[in-house]
Amino acid sequence: MIRLAAIWWFALAGLALALDPSEMLEDPALEAEARALDHALRCVVCQSESVASSNATWAVEARQVIREQVAAGKTRDEVMDFFVERYGEFVLMTPRTSGANWLLWAAGPLMLLIALGVGVTYLRGRNAAPAPTESALNAAEARRLREIMDE
Repeated sequence: MIRLAAIWWFALAGLALALDPSEMLEDPALEAEARALDHALRCVVCQSESVASSNATWAVEARQVIREQVAAGKTRDEVMDFFVERYGEFVLMTPRTSGANWLLWAAGPLMLLIALGVGVTYLRGRNAAPAPTESALNAAEARRLREIMDE
């Protein structure tokens, strides 16, 4: 039980260190928007963490830029476009569904449909294949087959 509490405590402490109170905006509404953006953007150094949960220098600077832009009145889309313009769509935690990304979003379902089509075609072809008949054998083979079957 104590181990579980210690793990929980360290996990929460790590999250608490990600955002320095001096970085926070005074307006709660603007700070909420900035935090939402922190969670929507990926740290390009860590690559698997959002800007909100990373302590990398780049993430700290990104949080400052986000707060500067939010305080300047920029919209969510404008801030995200700012980062996408500089770092590409990789910086987004959830990629956009536009342009070439449609192919990536549709690749999974398309592959499933193709696999189902190939499977159905194979099964139909297998069932439709003619069974071998005795007429395919010459007279000597047919006679030998009858001998074997009678034994």
